[in-house]
Parts: sequence; structure tokens; C-alpha cells
Amino acid sequence: MSFLHESRDGVTIRLRVQPRSSRSGFAGVFEDSIRLKIHAPPVEGAANEACQRFLADFFSLPMKSVQLLSGASARTKIFLLRGLTVDEAATRLSAAL
Repeated sequence: MSFLHESRDGVTIRLRVQPRSSRSGFAGVFEDSIRLKIHAPPVEGAANEACQRFLADFFSLPMKSVQLLSGASARTKIFLLRGLTVDEAATRLSAAL
């Protein structure tokens, strides 16, 4: 899974975000990213916060363990998931995709 990378603090995940979707959820793989549809609009950080909340819920992590590393104003975003291994993240994502 080229969109997951192990880091010193956990796992980084590369997302291709589609805001203003009718519902939030994973929608497959897009090039080297996972496509994530988010209901929130891309206004004043609402979509970034919705991504953070979605990832925290999906991976059963506290909100403070999910951090946006890059892409705050772009469709392609990289999040850090603290407290997970690549294998754990890949297992959960395989079931969802």
C-alpha cells in the first residue's frame, strides 16, 4: 500500500480528499493516495477537521493522535496517525476498501 508509510511516531497516510460529498467515507484508491469523500465544505478548515475526525473514528484513535502534516489547502493531504503500525492500518483499510 503505497499510501501508508511508517514513521518514527506512527504511520503517515496520503489522502485525496473530495469535499462537499453527500456522505463521508473511503472511495477507493487514486494513484498513490486513498480517496476520501467528506461531507464538509473546504471552508475555514472544516474539511481538514472533518478528515481528522473521520480518521480518528475509523482507526479508533483520540483526535490528538491524528495530525495534518501537509496539504492544509490542497486536495492531497498527509496525516500522521500516532499509535498505529503500518500492518494495523493496512488491515483496517483492506476491510474498508
